[in-house]
Amino acid sequence: MLPGDSRSHCDLPRSQADTRQFPSSGRPGPSFPRTAANSKRQTVAEAKATQAGEPTRRDMLFLATGAMGAAGAVALAIPFVRQLAPNAQTVAAGAPIEVDLTPIVEGQGIKLFWRGKLIFVRHRSAAEIAEAQKVTLASLPDPQADADRVKAGKEQWLVLYGSCTHLGCIPGGSAAGEVRGDFNGWFCPCHGSHYDTSGRIRKGPAPSNLPLPPYAFLSDTKIRIG
Repeated sequence: MLPGDSRSHCDLPRSQADTRQFPSSGRPGPSFPRTAANSKRQTVAEAKATQAGEPTRRDMLFLATGAMGAAGAVALAIPFVRQLAPNAQTVAAGAPIEVDLTPIVEGQGIKLFWRGKLIFVRHRSAAEIAEAQKVTLASLPDPQADADRVKAGKEQWLVLYGSCTHLGCIPGGSAAGEVRGDFNGWFCPCHGSHYDTSGRIRKGPAPSNLPLPPYAFLSDTKIRIG
């Protein structure tokens, strides 16, 4: 209070009054006024408390960005993992195949593909085996014994490439109803090549026997080609 000012302490404006609290008095002190500075400090403190306890918009952006990054990594990894596994084309091109012989009855033949090439599998009858074994090798354009074209002890099974050695046509004689030619084997109607029951060329322009693919018996009723 200035000299000459007749106002008492209680007459001063509340903002100018001494608002300090004296704890030793045991009485509740006067409340402090809510000034602009105090309000600003309180707002900042409340904002910090909110940021500490709740996710902010920036936190949400970080989480969303991280999730998108993880999803992108997985999406990139899937094709990479798929590249490590052999695809169907690769398997068809070179992987060995197993053939169940059980459904092929005697005298019947089937066709299948391995490495993109046609394969004949025939279940020969006893008469067909005997006919192939009695042929004089000197009479053959491409001399080869029947025993050299089958597996020992499995003479009833004949496995051949199904492509005529003349121009690569497909000879008939595997499926029921197909013409087997003069030697009861296979016949290529394109240029008249005749093969016997061992797949050897007997007549026509074909220069050699039907080739043999690599194969092995896994059991009495199953082979693996390749």
